[in-house]
Amino acid sequence: MATQDHVIIVNPFHPETLERLDSAYQTHHLWKLERPEQEQLLKSLEGQCRVAASASWNCDPVIYRLKSLKLIAAFGVGVDGIDFETTRNLKIRVTNTPGVLDDGVADLAMALILATMRNLIRANSFSRDNLWKDGPFPFGTSMAGKTLGIAGLGRIGSAIAMRAEPFKVKIAYHNRQPKQVPYTFCQSLEDLAEISDILVSVLPGGAETDNLINTNVLKKLGPSGIFINVGRGNSVDDEALIEALRSGAVQAAGLDVYKNEPQIPDAYKILENVILLPHIGSATVETRCAMGNLVFDNIRAFFEHDTLVSEVM
Repeated sequence: MATQDHVIIVNPFHPETLERLDSAYQTHHLWKLERPEQEQLLKSLEGQCRVAASASWNCDPVIYRLKSLKLIAAFGVGVDGIDFETTRNLKIRVTNTPGVLDDGVADLAMALILATMRNLIRANSFSRDNLWKDGPFPFGTSMAGKTLGIAGLGRIGSAIAMRAEPFKVKIAYHNRQPKQVPYTFCQSLEDLAEISDILVSVLPGGAETDNLINTNVLKKLGPSGIFINVGRGNSVDDEALIEALRSGAVQAAGLDVYKNEPQIPDAYKILENVILLPHIGSATVETRCAMGNLVFDNIRAFFEHDTLVSEVM
């Protein structure tokens, strides 16, 4: 592997992957520098550096000033941090890490569904606080016979559906177009919410999905409905969801993603009927290692053969 090849690391994402890149290439950690130093670095690398590695959810636009840049290898599957209008205009290719995180996110979605339906977080506190001696824990809700609605039946949505089937649920979904699957297709999110007992959002980020989970959708989901989000935080109207949880317009929610991570609205934190996780859908040793391998494989293929393993088209 050619050690003279330069790679700019736009921001910190996975320490083991960064170490591997450091050992294989001449890396430049853009995120460690102040803006004037960043601009100076980019000028010094002009014509020499063709590759940048970045978190998929956040890519500093200063990187687009490097005219010799030809590839952004993104760590993550949701690429809402990449300005695709700019990359297309500048003929910069982009890769991401699809497929390898499907199982981890789908596992967590199922965990959130079970935790909300059976009140597992509160049950843990109930036991630790010695409340059992005062009477039994309130009943939860069974999955069997319920309808699981999936907003976004892509790789991850399909992995969730596969895991949910043994729980004896009916499965419905909403996509832009119907798929060849044995599940009920709904033309709109409102239609999906109306027939769902559990609504799981796996919607991608970007302006097209901003606040799609809104008051109308939550009203259709109803007071016995449960909402789960393992997609992107921008798809949820936080004010609408907070009010729905507070008023009982929906029963409960389980959230792993938020609009302005790592900030979580304080109004969520005082509600007992919402589980808040710190975006850990893909946060397993196995998944993050596989994601890092795919970043590395894309960069190596680019340098060695001018090919890419998982280009975003």
